[in-house]
Amino acid sequence: MNDEILINVTPQETRVAVMQQGIVQQLHIERDSHLGIVSNVYVGRVKRVLPGMQSAFIDIGLERSAFLHVADIWENRNNSDAAKPIEKMLYEGQSLLVQVIKDSIGSKGARLSTQISIAGRLLVFLPQESHIGVSQRIENEAERELLRTRLQQLLPDNSSGGYIIRTMAESATDKELLADMEYLNKLWIKLQEQAKTSTAPFLLYQELNISLCVLRDFVNESTTRILVDSRETYQRMTAFAQDFISSAMSRLEHYVGERPLFDLYGVEEEIKRALSRRVNLKSGGYIIIDQTEALTTIDVNTGGFVGSRNFDDTIFKTNLDAARVIARQLRLRNLGGIIICDFIDMNNQGHQDAVLEEFKKSLANDHTRITVNGFSTLGLVEMTRKRTRESLAHILCEPCPTCDGRGEVKTAQTICYEIVREIMREARQFNAREYRILASQLVIDLFLDEESQSLAQLSDLIGKPVSLQVENLYSQEQYDIILM
Repeated sequence: MNDEILINVTPQETRVAVMQQGIVQQLHIERDSHLGIVSNVYVGRVKRVLPGMQSAFIDIGLERSAFLHVADIWENRNNSDAAKPIEKMLYEGQSLLVQVIKDSIGSKGARLSTQISIAGRLLVFLPQESHIGVSQRIENEAERELLRTRLQQLLPDNSSGGYIIRTMAESATDKELLADMEYLNKLWIKLQEQAKTSTAPFLLYQELNISLCVLRDFVNESTTRILVDSRETYQRMTAFAQDFISSAMSRLEHYVGERPLFDLYGVEEEIKRALSRRVNLKSGGYIIIDQTEALTTIDVNTGGFVGSRNFDDTIFKTNLDAARVIARQLRLRNLGGIIICDFIDMNNQGHQDAVLEEFKKSLANDHTRITVNGFSTLGLVEMTRKRTRESLAHILCEPCPTCDGRGEVKTAQTICYEIVREIMREARQFNAREYRILASQLVIDLFLDEESQSLAQLSDLIGKPVSLQVENLYSQEQYDIILM
């Protein structure tokens, strides 16, 4: 597969696009003003223990306290006896070594765990564990066992801690595996020494920035080149690759073209489309994606596609097309949490099975943990996608100041009637000489046209004149009533 990775750098922001066959599959954005903190390790201080929720708030030096649930306390999870309640393990003011497993999202603080894991190029080091695991993306059981045995033989006799073997390790030499182990062990020893002398809250270990994470996590055998449009970032990535990922050196290129890199590859247009609710399908149908705080819903529609055989085949083809597009949009928009997919109803069980199989096949390219249930009795596919950072829309957008994020505004007629009721209330309390309405152009126009009779009746009812004034800066829902 012909994969390319594009890295666009400005002084305040780094953007990464992962391309497959010229099509954007993933987008990652990192801003200096809002760096992600997943995988960061801190010495935290317990601020509050909540026995009723079996959780605690931990101060790690951020604006908002982080959240630690009893299930994420390593000592409790690995206790073969009965699990202890959180109030028996933590107390206010206690210093604690913690790692961020989920960024703060919306009004929720970051989520923490006391189980530390440090990622290298080939291995993930688990200092508190003793077992050797293998990435789930390596599916061949014989290959998994071979890698596990191979690493076990490389471990020194006095070795402590466990490892997860990453997919990159499949083609690694023994020397490379040993070098990764040595690096991770040295880093863990350094963290422990720092933790002993640090006062909470204190940042012990910070995850690599996005440009270096690209080399560690995204580059694989199918990656043909990595284009970087910043000389400084290119030099930093080259130095990192020389030390840790020499195989990526030949694929790193500094882009010096006059046309912006993301414009050249159509990524800017793809970002615009990824912020839209509607995504058109090649078949002529379309999907509607709605993201809420509780869950994300995806609705599939046939649109203008009428097919060439019969209605069942039309629905089947649209759903197959939608299954592939939905999987890509989840990666592109980084949608997480509970996701409900409302495919067009299919009466044929074989069609349902084929769509579900195609959906799971398309999702297999996703590096994020996903669970997919079959079709429910209502014809919905329920799934979850692990949420570790903000979605693309939450990074790039904010709630509309006009509608407060509702996606709709009250009609001009509704505002007219609200104003009438408000003036009637004011008239009962105050004996004004005149009432002046300040509102948007649309609302004033409606009072002068269709609702002119309502305004005249209001004036007669309160016995006072009512005047109108356009405020061009007001939104449709804004208005003021001035007592003259």
